Amino acid sequence: MPLPRTFRGSNYFMTHRCTIITRVYTSAGIVGEIYNGDEFETQAEVVRIILDEIQPLLIGMDAFNIEGCWEKMRKPSTNILRDRKLAMCAQAAVDSALWDAVGKALEVPLYKMWGGYADKLPVICIAGYYEEGKTLADFGREMEQIRKDGYIGCKFKVGGLTPKDDAERVRAGRSAAGDDFVMIVDANQGWSRAQAIEFCRHAEELDIRWFEEPVHWQNDRLDMAATRAQGGIPVCAGQSEISRAGCRDLMMSGAIDVCNFDASWGGGPTEWRRVAALAQAFTVEMGHHEEPQVSAQLLASIPNGTYLETFHRDRDPMFYDLVANRSAFDNGYYAVPQGPGFGIEMDKATIEKHRV
Repeated sequence: MPLPRTFRGSNYFMTHRCTIITRVYTSAGIVGEIYNGDEFETQAEVVRIILDEIQPLLIGMDAFNIEGCWEKMRKPSTNILRDRKLAMCAQAAVDSALWDAVGKALEVPLYKMWGGYADKLPVICIAGYYEEGKTLADFGREMEQIRKDGYIGCKFKVGGLTPKDDAERVRAGRSAAGDDFVMIVDANQGWSRAQAIEFCRHAEELDIRWFEEPVHWQNDRLDMAATRAQGGIPVCAGQSEISRAGCRDLMMSGAIDVCNFDASWGGGPTEWRRVAALAQAFTVEMGHHEEPQVSAQLLASIPNGTYLETFHRDRDPMFYDLVANRSAFDNGYYAVPQGPGFGIEMDKATIEKHRV
């Protein structure tokens, strides 16, 4: 789905919203169905892995044997000559659809199967993108509009300018939105350790809920631990990991306060729930990188869940157009879908219009 304008973070830009819809068919007539991912350049290969490598492994298996199916699906990730993340994305798509089928078979929403901790979640909007000509006042107006649209807060993009200049952008947003508005910042690995710590000092009075992926990837565990210790702002990371072991190492390194592991990138809900259990052992909170159609059921199932991450309609038309039964935001909260499985009903006309 083409976006109405280009959305720029510190080191990337988005012009389209893309996803893979995966369906699992069972002999009982139940169809598990969900969509995952947003990486246009790699999706064709992910689909090929699903059809050519994973599908033959699962034919004839019991859908209730989630752990057995998950272990079977590990085989494509052993290929040392390609990016393992492609296989993990493929596994995530099928694992998600399998869980949807199980929830439908039992006629319960997944969050109740997984723990049932909350039936609604505070919802934040990812925004504050870099746009040519955008002024500080414009960022203030953007935060005001996000609040009017029913969000409890914003995950604001930083890391593309100097720490001082980005702190001014966040300050403008905080001033306009008010003290009770949740402000999170996300550098997308855009700064050095020294720059990240400098930003923390410029922003120390802005009550930042957490600082996401503050440093470059090359030495991120040690540099995030230093930023966390010296900067005074909680640190969040995990979306760039594709396994529970990677998230475990972030926790053991003292690098994070919040883990935003992405079930759609890291092997599916089965692996995400393992990470969430690890996080409880380390007193780390859990988030989820985007993907509200999947993450709502996951975050609502646990006591250490945080915010549902969404976008404005212009940035994620999928969530607003593809999900036919999306509940409206109510005073900063999103009601977790109560239908069986993920509880998502997809709009057939939207699928047909944008099918590749």
